[in-house]
Amino acid sequence: MAIGGPSEEGGDEGGIFADINITPLTDIFLVLLIIFMVTSSVMAADGARSGVKVNLPRGAAKEIAAGARDITVAITTDGKMVVDGKEVSADSLKAMFEAARAKDAETQVIVQADEATHHGRVVAVMELAKAAGLRRLAIATRRSH
Repeated sequence: MAIGGPSEEGGDEGGIFADINITPLTDIFLVLLIIFMVTSSVMAADGARSGVKVNLPRGAAKEIAAGARDITVAITTDGKMVVDGKEVSADSLKAMFEAARAKDAETQVIVQADEATHHGRVVAVMELAKAAGLRRLAIATRRSH
């Protein structure tokens, strides 16, 4: 029998392997998909956590980054309060503040108020936070150029 010739079973040992195994390729795509999903959710959560577009006033203070335990409250021009993309009432906002205080006393409340929002509405949200026992309050602004 010659090398590379037909075998005893009649098959061809030296022939070209024509099957392609796509399992490793599928595994790589699934891993990349998971990485993309985790990264996109982190990026979305890192940006405007409230889910509402507000026109922030300009300010020159240093930037603050919202942490995982922080609560971001957006106040729209018509005075609606929004947390995590959902409109909330003053009572439910106070309950959120109290629950956050029970978990961590160092929870920071970040107020994202539109430029046209009445000052009294911002003060009311801050007073709710202080009444619930939260002392770390911040007002979000745009960086002035």
